[in-house]
Amino acid sequence: MSISPETRNAACHCGAVRFTVKLTDGLNTARRCSCSFCQMRGAVAVTAPLDGVRFTKGEEVLTLYQFNKKVAKHYFCAQCGIYTHHQRRSNPQELGVNVACLEGVSPFDFPEVIVNNGVTHPSDDPDAPQISGFLRYVKNIV
Repeated sequence: MSISPETRNAACHCGAVRFTVKLTDGLNTARRCSCSFCQMRGAVAVTAPLDGVRFTKGEEVLTLYQFNKKVAKHYFCAQCGIYTHHQRRSNPQELGVNVACLEGVSPFDFPEVIVNNGVTHPSDDPDAPQISGFLRYVKNIV
């Protein structure tokens, strides 16, 4: 994986939403979260600065979802339902971007992904462990 910032093309599943994203640390920040929403969503996200996403098509097709403290802003394509990105609660100056939306990248490209503790969010309890575990993917070689 790359260790320098990079710009990638991205899109939702149906292509109604297209954007470019400047990743803060390339693909090195891949992670998931253990909060109730992320448990159900199941996406792997990488980091971009707040101004790191530029829409080339379909920004108006995005739908916003917020829950609990209503700080984080989660965006989805209203046509295909794919989560594209979110503004983080833990750092509102950062975006989490769905790696599955990045051209040429799959969540299965990462043999191990950190799972951040979203059940006991650091904003609610700074002393709680920040990492709740790891997800591992081992390819079945046939």
